[in-house]
Amino acid sequence: MKNDQLLTRRRAMLAGAGAAVGAAATAGVLAVGADPERTRPAAPVAGPPARRAHRPSAYRLQPLTGYGPPRTAPGRPRVRSAPLLRVSGRGRTMVLTFDDGPDPDYTPEILDTLAEYAVRAMFFVVGEMAEDSPDLLARMVDEGHVVGNHTWSHPLLTRLRRARIRTEMERTCDIVEEACGERPLWFRAPYGAWNRAAFQLGAELGMESLAWTVDTLDWTTPGSATIVERVEDGAAPGVVVLSHDAGGDRSQSVRALRSYLPELLDAGYHITVPSRRNV
Repeated sequence: MKNDQLLTRRRAMLAGAGAAVGAAATAGVLAVGADPERTRPAAPVAGPPARRAHRPSAYRLQPLTGYGPPRTAPGRPRVRSAPLLRVSGRGRTMVLTFDDGPDPDYTPEILDTLAEYAVRAMFFVVGEMAEDSPDLLARMVDEGHVVGNHTWSHPLLTRLRRARIRTEMERTCDIVEEACGERPLWFRAPYGAWNRAAFQLGAELGMESLAWTVDTLDWTTPGSATIVERVEDGAAPGVVVLSHDAGGDRSQSVRALRSYLPELLDAGYHITVPSRRNV
């Protein structure tokens, strides 16, 4: 029921979020660590998906470093005017992110696939979903993934008062801390619609704002092949990929991950998570 409600809200608010999304994207063109020559989209990987299991790689499991400018104060990010859109690191590194979960029907399958190839990802969770599945949050942390804050009820923040935005963030921070033993260090605004209050409150709560470089638009259920094509077309060093593990039928997203993840690894990409140490 929550998934259906979230999907309905997403479609209803998408038009209103358009202007905010465009503004965030424009502001993020000069992203931290971006290099125009190194971040051009790579050509899609040729050939069928690899069927063999990959051996775990210490490099794949190593968090990215050298991410962004120095912090203004230890343990607390500075207040930004635009979210980070990509990451920096050695080699052909990429980050996979999943929003709106956890969902007991799809999140475990995504976690199983990530575990099979010994890679880590980021999960930006919705508090009201996390409240019902704390075991999945605990599993994410146990398997080395990063759990981020995606608000409590997935509202359009640009329409809310500052006090409501804080409540949305804090309630989800509390749920994550209860399930994982630590509060989230990363925040992503629903619909990619940030405003000054969101940046300020996120920083006050110790969270860095992360957007994305490649949007799979998987929530529109375009078909697994289309999702795979979007990821492969956008693959490049530093890219952050946006997908979803809840908010509707995510079976296409699950199938797409099973296809593009081994192909990215075979093409030499290292799928990992960013580090806040040098932000």
